[in-house]
Amino acid sequence: MASDEKTELHVLLVAFSAQGHINPLLRFGKSLLTRGLHVTLATTELVYLRVFKKPTDDDTIPASITVNGIHVVFFSDGFVSEPELKSTSVDDFMESIGKSGPISISNIIKDHFLSNTSKKLACIINNPFVPWVADVAAEFGIPCACLWIQPCALYAIYYRFYNNLNSFPTLHNPNIQVQLPGLPLLQPQDLPSFVLPSNTFGSFQKVLADMLQFQHMKKLKWILANSFYELEKDVIDSMAEIFPIKPVGPLVPPSLLLGSDDDDDVGINMWKPQDSCMEWLNQKPRSSVIYISFGSLVVLSENQWKSIADAVVRSKRPFLWVIKLKDGSVQDPSQIPSASFLEETKEQGMVVPWCPQTKVLSHDSIACFLTHCGWNSMLEAITAGVPMIAYPQWTDQPTNAKLISDVFGTGIRLRQDDGGEGFVATDEVERAIEEIFVGPRAEEIRKNARVLKQAARDAVAEGGSSDRNIQCFVDEILQNQR
Repeated sequence: MASDEKTELHVLLVAFSAQGHINPLLRFGKSLLTRGLHVTLATTELVYLRVFKKPTDDDTIPASITVNGIHVVFFSDGFVSEPELKSTSVDDFMESIGKSGPISISNIIKDHFLSNTSKKLACIINNPFVPWVADVAAEFGIPCACLWIQPCALYAIYYRFYNNLNSFPTLHNPNIQVQLPGLPLLQPQDLPSFVLPSNTFGSFQKVLADMLQFQHMKKLKWILANSFYELEKDVIDSMAEIFPIKPVGPLVPPSLLLGSDDDDDVGINMWKPQDSCMEWLNQKPRSSVIYISFGSLVVLSENQWKSIADAVVRSKRPFLWVIKLKDGSVQDPSQIPSASFLEETKEQGMVVPWCPQTKVLSHDSIACFLTHCGWNSMLEAITAGVPMIAYPQWTDQPTNAKLISDVFGTGIRLRQDDGGEGFVATDEVERAIEEIFVGPRAEEIRKNARVLKQAARDAVAEGGSSDRNIQCFVDEILQNQR
C-alpha cells in the first residue's frame, strides 16, 4: 500500500502551460494514482482559462479543481491577463515564470501539504521547461524527478552538449558532424535547433542548460521519459553509466494502447476538436487518407502551405488537413493559399481547424501522417502504427525526423532547401506521398510501423518494460518514506 490510515503519500506534478507538456504528466499521474499514490498537478492560470472555464463562469479562477481523480491547482505566470500574455515574447514569458514560479510552487507546498499533517509530499515531478522546480524541491528536502517529454535521443544530445562531452557545430565550424553513442551520424540539419549557433531563442537554451548541466542534475533523483525501451534501446543504454533515463511511456491516450474509450483519458485539449471529420473518414477506403497536421504551435508560411496544397491536389489522394491559426482560432478559409483550394478539393479532402487526433490516427482509412514531428504526435502515430512523412520545423523536430527515417524506419523525411526557412518544394512533397504509398520502401515502412505499434502496447502492459520502470519508481518513493 502507498499510504496507511494516518498519512496519505502525495506526488506533486508541475507543468509548463502547454498542452504537449501537461498531458504526458497527467497521464503519468493517472498511472501513479492506480498504484495508490495521491497526485496533484500545478500549472498556470492560463490553463484554467483555456480548458476548464465555462462560458457561464465569471472571471474568478478557483484555487483548485479535481480532474479524473487528480487534484489540479493553479498559479500565476506573472501576467495579469491573457491579452498581455499573447503580446509577450517567449523569452519574456520564460523569464517571468522563472521569477514568479518558484514563489508560487513554494506557497502551494506550504498551503496544500506542509499545513496538513495527514498529507506527506513524497516526490515532486517537473518537466525540462520548468527546471527551477528542482531548486524548490531541494529547498524543502523533497525528492525530485524530471519527466523528459522529448525522445531519449534528445536527452542524450542535450546532456552531452551542455556538459561539453562531445563536439557540436559552432560559429567557426557550423558544418561539423556529430557522432554520439546509440545514434547514427548527425548532420547539422539533424540536430535540435537549440544547440545550433543560429539559435535565437536564448531562454529555451538557458532552461535546458539550467537543468542538464551536471551540478544541477544532482538535484534530480530520477530522469523519467515519455518513451519506451524497445523504441530507443541503444541511446538509453548509452546513457546508463552517465546519467540514466528510465522510459515510462508511451504516455498517450489509453484508446491507442488498449482500445478503450477516449473518455478514459485524463489529458486536456486546449482547442475544441471537430468530430465531423470522423464521419467523413468513415466514407473513405482503408489506408487511403493522408492526414496532415502541424500541431498546436507551428504556423507555416504561405509558400509552405501552398507547396503542400499543390502536392496533395496532384496526388489525387483523399486528405484530412488541420489548419489552425497561432492563437487557436478557426482558420478563415480565405487564408488558405489558393483561393480555389476548397472548391477544387471538396470531393478529395476535408479541412478542419482542429480534430480528435487519436481517433483520427486509429481510423482504418488513415494511410500516413504528414507531421511537423512533435514528439507527442509522433508517439501517437507510432502507437497507432501509422507511417509518417516528416516535415520538421524547429526545436527537437529535426532530430525526431531523423529518428523516423533512419532509426525507427517508420517514415520518410522531406528534403528541405538550404535557404534557412526549411522550405519544401511541391515536387518533393508529392514524391514523398507516392513513396510512402507505393514506393520501394512502402511495405518495409508499414511493417516497421506494425512492429513498433505492438512493442508500444507490450511496454505498458503488465510486466512490460515501462510498467516495470513505473513500479520501480513507486517502490523507491515508498522506500524513501521508511
